[in-house]
Amino acid sequence: MTNDNDQSNYPVWAMETVEIKKPDPIWIDRGIFECNELYRLLFPFGVIQVEHIGSTSIPNLPAKPIIDLMACIPSLNEIDEIITKLASKDWHYVPPELDKLSWRRFFIKVKNDKRIGHLHLMLKGEERWDKQLLFRDRLRMNPSLIIEYTNLKRKLAQEFINDREAYTEAKTEFVNRVTR
Repeated sequence: MTNDNDQSNYPVWAMETVEIKKPDPIWIDRGIFECNELYRLLFPFGVIQVEHIGSTSIPNLPAKPIIDLMACIPSLNEIDEIITKLASKDWHYVPPELDKLSWRRFFIKVKNDKRIGHLHLMLKGEERWDKQLLFRDRLRMNPSLIIEYTNLKRKLAQEFINDREAYTEAKTEFVNRVTR
């Protein structure tokens, strides 16, 4: 019997610490590049929209240097073909039983054993789609929210340096307040 919590066989990038970096203007350009590449790769599967979300999509916001993206898809019927297509571009599929979020299919782009991208593949109509865009856009328009979020992220990154899931969960209250 195997232990689902045994992390000794996990890839290096799956065990990365939470590290917040100074804002880098190149993140926006990388986001545009990745959106365009994903659109080209996923258009045959019905994807018509790919968005750069998350902290790297917000100018002047410190972040983990990982480009977060989301794509809207009409169906998951061809997920095996999508996994194969994205694997050719260094996207690693995280199955739902590991991801534990049934509303998305999750991929991580890796370079030199480090995460450089996350893709949240969502079905058309998923409520989190609009919430992600609202959060991004409200922060882009409000410098005081950027300052508040920066302080929270730095504090939580120290507190949860070895627990990415706890770090993300601890930001939920802030995200919910901004999107209300």
